Parts: sequence; C-alpha cells; structure tokens
Amino acid sequence: MGLPGGWELVLIVLVLVLLFGATKLPQMARSLGQSARVFKAEARGMKADEEAAKKAQSEKEQKPELTAGEPSTPPATSPVEDKQQQNEQKN
Repeated sequence: MGLPGGWELVLIVLVLVLLFGATKLPQMARSLGQSARVFKAEARGMKADEEAAKKAQSEKEQKPELTAGEPSTPPATSPVEDKQQQNEQKN
C-alpha cells in the first residue's frame, strides 16, 4: 500500500471540507503549523540544555576538587633545590 493517488487525495479533501467547512480548515492548518514550530523550538532548547550540561560535566571532571589540607598549587622548586634537599636529608 503506497501513497494515495490523485483521485484519492481529491476525495479526502472533499470529505474534510464537508466535515469541517471551508473556513475552519485554514485555521486548523495554522494551528497545526504553530504547534509544529513550538515543538521544534522546544526540542532545540532541550538539545542545547543537554549539550550545556555535558560541557559543564566535562569541565567539572577536568578540575579536581581540593580537600582540606591540600595546597591550591604545588610548591615551586627547581631541580637544583630538589637535589640540595635530597643531599640534606641524607646527611
């Protein structure tokens, strides 16, 4: 069973006009179009919200949280200072 042919479409349109009237059909088509636009906009909004949440989650995973007692930055030492500290610990 495929798409309706030419005569079948004419018959469907005639039945719709008889049931709803010629003035009601454009209003129904307009409201259907508006509903489709609103649905499409909401779907885009949900997709954008989901992408923002994923981005925030990935940023949160990249930044480790500090616990009490941990310095915010590691102490800056040069390789020479490291050697000196090791030598002092040995002595």
